[in-house]
Amino acid sequence: MGNDDKLMRHDGANVSTPAHASPYPVSRLAPAHDLVDTAREIAQADNMLGTVANAKLEVIAEQIRDLQDKARRVLDQAATHAALHRAACSFRRRIGQTYHLYQRGDGQRYFSLLAPDEWRGESPHPFEGSFRLESDMTWSAAAAPPRRETRELRADIGVED
Repeated sequence: MGNDDKLMRHDGANVSTPAHASPYPVSRLAPAHDLVDTAREIAQADNMLGTVANAKLEVIAEQIRDLQDKARRVLDQAATHAALHRAACSFRRRIGQTYHLYQRGDGQRYFSLLAPDEWRGESPHPFEGSFRLESDMTWSAAAAPPRRETRELRADIGVED
């Protein structure tokens, strides 16, 4: 093969797909295919992908912070409920019943069935709050409406408010 053979045009089909599906221009009217343009497109795509990935990661980070806050609240509530369960009580606790929490001078907390205004005169110890035992063994502020499941359970066992 001589040098002239190398410069000869191939008369067979170079691309077996339609011209509109070719990965490079096959028409003289097609835009010029420049390596710099390709590099620019790749850089733009990288920038866009980085921006999109960063935005998604920021959303995930915010969700993680929200979940951490919720976890802290759950742990704080569990600690509060556990502390209330550890308060001294000289009677059997019943679901749906309201109990009044007091603190003795030595720091011991105890439940009483008497509210601060039911004592003859002044209550013997500082009042800390009134709480209702719920059906899931958690405590609610007495002023809050009873949970539905607690009302249903009390009705099932025949206890009236």
